[in-house]
Amino acid sequence: MATPPLPPLSPTVATPLAHRKRRHSEMAREGVALAGKDRDLGKEQISINAEEANGSDEEQNEDCEEPGDAVEGIASDSNLSDGGEDYELIRDVVDSAELDPWQRDDLDEDMELDPEEISKIRARLFEIGPDRFVPEMLSKMNPLLLGTAFGLNPQLEARFGDSMFLGFLVSAIVRFYHKRQKLPQYNTIDDVARLLQQSKNVMVITGAGISTSLGIPDFRSKNTGFYSKLIDAGIYEPEEVFDIERFDEDPSIFYRLAHGILPDETRHSPTHAFIRLLQDKGKLQTNYTQNIDNLEERAGIEPARLIQCHGSFATASCRKCKHQVKGTEIFPYIRAQQVATCKQCSAALAAAAPPPKKKKKAKHNFDTDSDENSDDDNIPTAGVMKPDITFFGEQLPNTFFDRLAETDAKSVDLVLVIGTSLKVAPVSEIPNYLPHHVPHVYISREPIEHVNFDVQLLGQCDEVVWELCRRAGWELRHEMIPEGFEAVVEEAGMEKGRGCRWVVGGVKGEAAVEEAEKLEEKAEKIEEEAGKIVMGEVPWANGDPTA
Repeated sequence: MATPPLPPLSPTVATPLAHRKRRHSEMAREGVALAGKDRDLGKEQISINAEEANGSDEEQNEDCEEPGDAVEGIASDSNLSDGGEDYELIRDVVDSAELDPWQRDDLDEDMELDPEEISKIRARLFEIGPDRFVPEMLSKMNPLLLGTAFGLNPQLEARFGDSMFLGFLVSAIVRFYHKRQKLPQYNTIDDVARLLQQSKNVMVITGAGISTSLGIPDFRSKNTGFYSKLIDAGIYEPEEVFDIERFDEDPSIFYRLAHGILPDETRHSPTHAFIRLLQDKGKLQTNYTQNIDNLEERAGIEPARLIQCHGSFATASCRKCKHQVKGTEIFPYIRAQQVATCKQCSAALAAAAPPPKKKKKAKHNFDTDSDENSDDDNIPTAGVMKPDITFFGEQLPNTFFDRLAETDAKSVDLVLVIGTSLKVAPVSEIPNYLPHHVPHVYISREPIEHVNFDVQLLGQCDEVVWELCRRAGWELRHEMIPEGFEAVVEEAGMEKGRGCRWVVGGVKGEAAVEEAEKLEEKAEKIEEEAGKIVMGEVPWANGDPTA
């Protein structure tokens, strides 16, 4: 059996991990056929030569010439060609194990490895490479137990069989081997500030978190994200609002809900200003933005340094004739929750329409299914206008793949990932494609586990980048940064292999601190009085509010 090439295949269409990754415990129980969901993941991938992409990683990879060689002959009954069902299933299971690693429960007492044992197993993999590691470990360890060291649920074997489980296992091992590892020399926020000063080609990967301070919701934050609000409104598959097939079937769903993410084109955030500052200092290589609000353009990011991975609201196009207009032309329709149709289509239809025919008087024809009464079904209609944002299932622009593979991967010397949970492929897979010796820094409110960053700076993006600029000796000017702003930085510990974590919180000057203290005192008094009321300790608690 030949394993799929790793690093993992990158789809050329926007693919949410929620569509590609279910909890593999659910797969084991239910046997979900993930490959049969009619998802065109494409056959192209970012083809970065291993030597070019992993320059200083030769020592790590010298024992493994081809990932597929690791399990040649282990199993032979699986179809692992690109796009094959088994290939899709293996990739989905391994993706799920990476995001949601299996954890032992009381029913799996025999399937337990302590953290020290797991560390030794993984260290052995890096020591000898997958080619030697797989047969060596399988000769002395239960494959189900070995799989738990790489996040695999042992129950998968009962559902899919020995051969397929070995496919899961080997792919998980090879994936882990090729995954980016934390660089030990970068650990603190001051290390990041020094990197900013020294770097010349900074790649910035951004998501919705850099615009939330403007009142534009992100997508996946609990309780406040756009998807969370959709779920509260009874839409339990919120990502389907941005599914291209669903849009073509019923565009009214998108138009009914999209007003919540329309951009305010009059402002940009301090984080946008930070990216502009990198550009002004000649350090910005490329900003790969997943945002659709087009605020990078307003901030002055040059088109040559901007890749809008998921398109933007800047323009809109007809789904029929492809006529393109400025995005602002359909904003009134989105705000009114009405479907916008193509004016060019409408004009063409009006010009080509024949004069209306005289209707003949019906002679007691009660057949409602007759051809005469079904003519209305064949009347041509104008196309629907769709903002030029990349829906799930749509092709990403070629500029994304061309720029990343042919230019940026070869010269990048620092990667900043800001305000994104990295859960939409192929953008989510960029860190594992880039040279592993390049420092990676993560900036967002919540930490992530599925990518090994060197440093994670946790807090509001605007506050974090302001503090980074201060430590780098730069001045970040923006009207949203109040006078007297300060930041408090606290160490949040290190998650082994996943980067040192620091929490950055803003303090908006002494006056703001005093006001916050007053509000806190007031809240405490209110809470104290409420307690007295509950206990019946105040005169009017028993029905006499005038006492």
